Amino acid sequence: MLGWAMTFLIFALIAGVLGFGVVAGTAAWIAKVLFVVFIVLFIIGLVMGRRGPIA
Repeated sequence: MLGWAMTFLIFALIAGVLGFGVVAGTAAWIAKVLFVVFIVLFIIGLVMGRRGPIA
């Protein structure tokens, strides 16, 4: 998921440099959303941690 966020971020930067404002804004927004989702899942993974068998 972090890879997708980085892909959209690079896409947004390239589109911004080339003058495609709407495309750059949309790609940047998607990158932000994916990054936030990645961070939330990462934190949940850290909190849950590796647990041993229940029985």
